[in-house]
Amino acid sequence: MMFDEWLLAAMAVGGYLLGSIPFGLLVAKCLGTVDPRTAGSRNIGFTNVLRLSGKTAGLLTLVGDMGKGWVVAWIAAQTFDREEIVVAIALTPILGHLYSVFLGFRGGKGVATAIGAVTGIAPSVGVVIMLLWLLTVAIWRYSSGAALAAFGMLPVVSVVLGRSWVFVVGGVVMSSVIVFRHWENVVRLWQGTEPKIGRTS
Repeated sequence: MMFDEWLLAAMAVGGYLLGSIPFGLLVAKCLGTVDPRTAGSRNIGFTNVLRLSGKTAGLLTLVGDMGKGWVVAWIAAQTFDREEIVVAIALTPILGHLYSVFLGFRGGKGVATAIGAVTGIAPSVGVVIMLLWLLTVAIWRYSSGAALAAFGMLPVVSVVLGRSWVFVVGGVVMSSVIVFRHWENVVRLWQGTEPKIGRTS
């Protein structure tokens, strides 16, 4: 029992620390491009890095941010039998991304990391959410709107695909966090001032 408690604590801390790695900032520094904290939306995530530094930087950021969520969630799913523990650990890299210890407890908005975390536990759900995000982006060109639409559907998709109530509750928590972190985007979408992908204003 003591070993399990230590393992749980270690994985939670490790998940948070891995989630805290700011891939958008690291990619920008490695490629010698604009620090995403200083321009555009000043967000370290995929969309702002894409706008400021181009497709390669954006793609690397997306892969890094999704990857850290997936790795933590997948390892948790292979390690623990209780889904409430798996879901709780899967939330830790999202928390790390939102409040990175390496950035003074500031961070991004958690969309890519959350998609990775969902996919690490339930690949079918993660794929559907990713497709919803891509489809909405392709139609309306609003990254924030796509994130809100995709995660707004996460609990519904989870129920339709037969996931447990624990997973559904975890999905509600993730969706609530995504909406909270996009509150300013919601206001701009309502006012018609939200920039589309491919535009800086």
